[in-house]
Amino acid sequence: MKKFVRLLEGALSFALIAFVLSSCSKGHPTASSPGRESTATGLEYNDEEGFQVNEYRGQPEGPNLVFVEGGRTTLGSFEEDIMNTRDNLERTVTVASFYMDETEVANIHWLEYLHYVKLDSSREFFQSALPDTTVWASQLAHNDPYVDHYLRYPGFRYYPVVGVSWKQAVDYCGWRTMMVNLKLAEEAGLEELPAETGGRIPLETGVVLPDYRLPTEAEWEYAAQALIGTQWLDENQTHKRQYPWDGHSLRNPYGKEMGYFLANFKRGRGDYAGIAGKLNDGSMITAYVYEYPPNDFGLYNMAGNVNEWVYDVYRPMSFQDVDDLNPVRRDGFLDPSSYYDSEEYNSLITDNVRVYKGGSWKDVAYWLSPGTRRFLDEDSATATIGFRCAMIRAGSNY
Repeated sequence: MKKFVRLLEGALSFALIAFVLSSCSKGHPTASSPGRESTATGLEYNDEEGFQVNEYRGQPEGPNLVFVEGGRTTLGSFEEDIMNTRDNLERTVTVASFYMDETEVANIHWLEYLHYVKLDSSREFFQSALPDTTVWASQLAHNDPYVDHYLRYPGFRYYPVVGVSWKQAVDYCGWRTMMVNLKLAEEAGLEELPAETGGRIPLETGVVLPDYRLPTEAEWEYAAQALIGTQWLDENQTHKRQYPWDGHSLRNPYGKEMGYFLANFKRGRGDYAGIAGKLNDGSMITAYVYEYPPNDFGLYNMAGNVNEWVYDVYRPMSFQDVDDLNPVRRDGFLDPSSYYDSEEYNSLITDNVRVYKGGSWKDVAYWLSPGTRRFLDEDSATATIGFRCAMIRAGSNY
């Protein structure tokens, strides 16, 4: 009798395990495996009159984009506030995962943009898309070769585009979004787009990318810090970074490149590259967009080479006004420009000035620290400011 009971208990245990395993193998529906029918109504998907659920395998990879995993960080200047602006004090925020261009947008990319703009747009818009090459000109310097050659000469193809305003950079982002998504739609066989979408590729198809755009200041600073290489024992970080690399030195401490600078910047008054025969950073103006080692996110030139436009309107008190999840300052909300008396020329702060970050070939090392920030009118352009694009990670909660 006892033997029979043990056999019965064994059989019941086996049946229970089999039931649990079969239940687990069935699983729950997901975005990429929604099943054949609705879990709300029981109606079948994708029949003749049913709700259409397209195949989805995750966000497509965009050209030149690098994934930046989000998380908690401490934003703010890690440098001594020598300008006494107190406009980027340290505070803890969380930045959601996103994508960012591996490199700055280069001259060849802008020339490609001009090619298609000339084909499809008005003469006025084409003229508005031309970079201001006179940003190189100076009455007291012989920079004429850069005025004439920097944008179009083949040798400068993969040097960062400069002379572009914040507004021009935003226009480029819009064009790039359209061109990349048209190519993705073509590869997916979407030849005719529904009229009700206004010619746009429907988001429901799952084949399109979110918009290319300028990164927010928080995204840019977070990506430049790249603190994924400083973790210890789960969520402890051993140190913060003054630059997008470890240590307080501007020189490479390792290997054959020991002693060479890790970024393109101005070493001192009148010293842009070192001496002939031993040029150190090797760049008297801008440099090849892949010239220096990338940071831990795989992003090149997040310090030096050119400053980069970000999305945010400048306010000195942004650090205390914005949210602590995905912070951004879109306009003068809570801090209107009328507070700054720009109309009487007592301030340069308006709703049309935008932040730029990162330092450039013409800046001293102070501006290479990710927390430092400056601003310029969104219609202005210089030989020291370029940009790179960013993009949200859609369908993700981190």
